[in-house]
Amino acid sequence: MKIISYNVNGIRAAISKGFIAWLQEANPDVICLQEIKANKDQIPVSEISNAGYPSQYYFPATKKGYSGVAILSKTEPRNVVFGTGIEHMDFEGRNLRIDFEGISIMSLYLPSGTNIERLSHKFKYMDDFQVYINNLKSEIPNLVICGDYNICHEPIDIHDPVRNKTVSGFLPEERLWLDTFMKNGFVDSFRHFNKDPHHYSWWSYRAGARSNNKGWRIDYNLVSDHLKKNLKRAVILPDAIHSDHCPVLVELDFKL
Repeated sequence: MKIISYNVNGIRAAISKGFIAWLQEANPDVICLQEIKANKDQIPVSEISNAGYPSQYYFPATKKGYSGVAILSKTEPRNVVFGTGIEHMDFEGRNLRIDFEGISIMSLYLPSGTNIERLSHKFKYMDDFQVYINNLKSEIPNLVICGDYNICHEPIDIHDPVRNKTVSGFLPEERLWLDTFMKNGFVDSFRHFNKDPHHYSWWSYRAGARSNNKGWRIDYNLVSDHLKKNLKRAVILPDAIHSDHCPVLVELDFKL
């Protein structure tokens, strides 16, 4: 099973930049999208279906043109869960999960901490999400949480760890939360295969950050420990340029 996570920074803008043709070429079984910034009736559902993804699930934010997550799948899941049931987490459209036999896949868009108020919201979200996942894992042990976590885990995951140590996304408290979250039952699939520096998934639009590879790795496919034995490959796809993020891919092998 090939799974991709991609913060498209506006699905309509991404489509105008060739996203659907790229999707056909990339050919994942499931793709988790974040920051779709659109409602379903604003999205060319039939075009995406014709591209090979008839099973489409959208969970937009209450506020139009903001946030929102989606999952596109080649095959129909047996169950779909929109949100977490926690109001302060769900009104911005940040969690969506599909369940198959033997594996469940979540698209997550963790808040950013752009100011004091949003940073406080981010920490509350992180705390409540940890509790939610702790409970979910007891029910669903084979879980893949794909998404934009808005946190760099280690200094290796950011181009300038010294100057960014007081910036949200690389604060010690955020990094500790992500470290604890991983150690509580998840594998960072990319780092499972690749320990090298200079691999990023987001770049600022300013100052030629992408062309100079001055980026942050904030997009992850975290795989539950139960699926570690099934990991086959995990890569970042920086050549996809429909967004200020790029896609991240994980491939799982379920052959006996």
